[in-house]
Amino acid sequence: MKSQLSNFKSDSGSATAEYAIATMAAVGFAGLLVVIMRSDEVKALLYDLVMKALTVATP
Repeated sequence: MKSQLSNFKSDSGSATAEYAIATMAAVGFAGLLVVIMRSDEVKALLYDLVMKALTVATP
């Protein structure tokens, strides 16, 4: 019985589980960004921002 309890107290594999959870959260966040970036309003906003940044102003 004591050996079975020691198996539950072991942290073996916990780092792998944490990496898996963090990876899934990152994938979910990336998916959300893809959905946001596909909207026409965001595309227009980013396009205007880039165009303003690349335009050379003449004094």
